[in-house]
Amino acid sequence: MNRFSRSTGPIAVAAVLVLAAACSKKPAAKTTPEPTPVPATPTAEPGAPTPAPRPQPTQVPSPSVLSEPLSKLSGYLNPVFFDLDKADVRPDAKDTLGANAEFLRKYPSIKVTIEGHTDERGTREYNMALGQRRASSAKEYLISLGIEASRLTIVSYGKERPFCTGHDEACWQKNRRDQFTVTAK
Repeated sequence: MNRFSRSTGPIAVAAVLVLAAACSKKPAAKTTPEPTPVPATPTAEPGAPTPAPRPQPTQVPSPSVLSEPLSKLSGYLNPVFFDLDKADVRPDAKDTLGANAEFLRKYPSIKVTIEGHTDERGTREYNMALGQRRASSAKEYLISLGIEASRLTIVSYGKERPFCTGHDEACWQKNRRDQFTVTAK
């Protein structure tokens, strides 16, 4: 008979299997970071008009973008900013809306809600109406770029959902915006 008894044989085999399983590597899951549209903080000299925040460059979506959750898809669309008490689409906003329109043309099944926002100044009623006008301006501009109106809905949040909670011009500029949220694909 050999040096090992019959009871240690199965234990040895089990130990080898456990060690083999522990040493095997699983492939790392591929993850893409969620894009976050964050307006740049403007700098200006005292007394000079404060420049508007610059939009972040539009990220190039992967071909499998439609398999991503709706919350991640919204990150491919950048916000546009407005001047105080204005709803006109500014020249820098036209560039951003053009990039957003390009994304929407590439993925014609995507539907978007344009959210109009304002800073904290003014009455609730005034800001709700201003947010509505801002969202309408962005929608009309996207339509002029060939995006179907049926893919775009608008909503105004006025001053109810600030991006920045400070009480100064730097924060107010970030809050005078339209956000784009993907609602269906």
